[in-house]
Amino acid sequence: MKIELPQVGESVTEGVIGKWLKTVGERVEKFDPLVEVVTDKVNMEMPSPVTGILTAIIAQEGETVPMGGLIAEIEVEGEEPAMTSTPEPATPSPVEKPQPSAVSRTGELLKDVAPVGPTGGILPMESSPPASSERKRYSPAVLRLADEHNIDLSHIEGTGMNGRITRKDVQQVIDQRVDAPEPAPAAPQAPPVPTAPGADEERVPLTPIRRLIAENMVKSATQIPQAWTTVEVDVSGLILRRQAVRADFQEREGINITYLPFVIKAVAESLKENPLLNSSWGGDSIILKRRINIGIAIATSEGLMVPVIHDADTLSIAGIARRVHDLIERARQGRLRLEDVQGGTFTVNNTGVLGSVESMPLVNYP
Repeated sequence: MKIELPQVGESVTEGVIGKWLKTVGERVEKFDPLVEVVTDKVNMEMPSPVTGILTAIIAQEGETVPMGGLIAEIEVEGEEPAMTSTPEPATPSPVEKPQPSAVSRTGELLKDVAPVGPTGGILPMESSPPASSERKRYSPAVLRLADEHNIDLSHIEGTGMNGRITRKDVQQVIDQRVDAPEPAPAAPQAPPVPTAPGADEERVPLTPIRRLIAENMVKSATQIPQAWTTVEVDVSGLILRRQAVRADFQEREGINITYLPFVIKAVAESLKENPLLNSSWGGDSIILKRRINIGIAIATSEGLMVPVIHDADTLSIAGIARRVHDLIERARQGRLRLEDVQGGTFTVNNTGVLGSVESMPLVNYP
C-alpha cells in the first residue's frame, strides 16, 4: 500500500520529513507513530494508517514533500505487494508497455512539475509519454529552487533513490556558486553571503523547523511594510490588582497569574474597539478578521513558536491564564497540535521577561 503525506490544513502545502520512526522491514501497527513531519506550522508525528510491514521509505529525512506526495510503502497482510517482479500480463495494453523501465516508486511520487496545491494528489503515470520521464523525477521543491537560481538540472548528478535529484543536491550547487569567485557587478549590490565558516567560526546546521521559521520571517520582512511606535502606560493599578489576587489564584487554579493574561485581555478588548487593527493585507484589499485570535510568542528548544488563543475576547482573565499555561507547557514539550498554531489574527510578544524595555518583532506572516 502506498503511504501519502496527508493533508493537514488548507494553508499547509508541503512538509519536511524530519525523522523516520520505523525502519524498512519493520512491522508497523495501525496508528503507530510512523514518521515525524515538520511544516511551517508545527512539528507533528504521522501515525501509520494500516498494519503491515514497511517495505520502502521513499521520502528521505530532510526532504520536502508536497501534501499528498508519496513517502513510503507498507505491505498489508493479505494484500499483493505494490511492486512485484512477476512478468507482465500476456496481453498488455499499449499504454502499459513502457512501465517496466519508466515507472518506479520515485517516479510516481514526483510526477508533478508544477507547484502542488493544498490537495496535492498523486495521479497515475501510465498516460505520460516516456520522453518526459526524466523531468518527472524532479519534485516541486527541487524545480522551484532550481528556477529561483537559474540552474540546469540536467547537469546535476542526483544522490537520491534511483539517482533522483534532491533539494540538497541543488542547494550544494548553489553553495558552490557562492563560494566561487564572481565577476565584478555592473551596478552596486550587496556582496554574497559566505556559506563556509572561517577558522574561528562554527557553522550550526538548521533543523527543518528552524529553516521554515527563517523562511517565513524573511517573507515577513520583505512583503509586509512595518512601522512601530511606543506609548508608556502607568500600570500601577494592574500591579496592585495582581498582588491582591495572586495567592488566591494560585490556590484555586494551581498556576501562577502573570501579567501576560492581563495584557492579552487588554489587547483583545482593544481590537474589538478598533477592528481595523485586526486585519491583514490581501494584495489589493484589507482583510478584516471577524474573530480575535491572539498568538503568543513562546521560545522553545526547537525555535520560536506562536500558538494561538482562539476567540480571546470571549475569555475572562482567568480563562486566558489557563489557556496560556496550557499552550506554553505543550509548546515546550513538543506536543502542540496543528490547530493550536492556526488562525492567529494578532500576536503578543512578551520579551519583558528577558529584561528588554522595547522590542520590534517581525510580523508573523501574513
